[in-house]
Amino acid sequence: MKARRQMKVQEIITKQIIRTQEELADKLHLAGFDVTQATVSRDIKEMGLIKVPSADDDYCYAVPTEVHPPNLQDRLKRSLRETVVSINDSESLIVIRTIPGNAHALAAVMDNSNWEEVIGTVAGDDTILLVIKPKEVVPKVLERLTILLG
Repeated sequence: MKARRQMKVQEIITKQIIRTQEELADKLHLAGFDVTQATVSRDIKEMGLIKVPSADDDYCYAVPTEVHPPNLQDRLKRSLRETVVSINDSESLIVIRTIPGNAHALAAVMDNSNWEEVIGTVAGDDTILLVIKPKEVVPKVLERLTILLG
């Protein structure tokens, strides 16, 4: 079902201008897929869809032209080194402070790195909250972050 839905997503965005997740969800409903906005959001993330400028000075979803995604480990290392101000932990949480305006981008790279211990991230303007499971592996994740920070 997921594979069929994602194939339909790709078909829709290559044939039509889709500006929002809600528009995409509506098109999927018309095609017979019962989806929520959260499902559409996950599909967009998993498929690596991007927003590109459209003809009317707006933005729309597109399939990236890059066939091979960039090396996420290198990207994560570079992002950490360029933006991290501090890292602290408490129980099963790690708080990463970044220079202002960089937390969302770094959190997105971390989400895509698929670290099995990180069950989720929450990002603000300059702060990322990593939720770690189990809490006993927090030192392991901190060590990995420290190595990447070099």
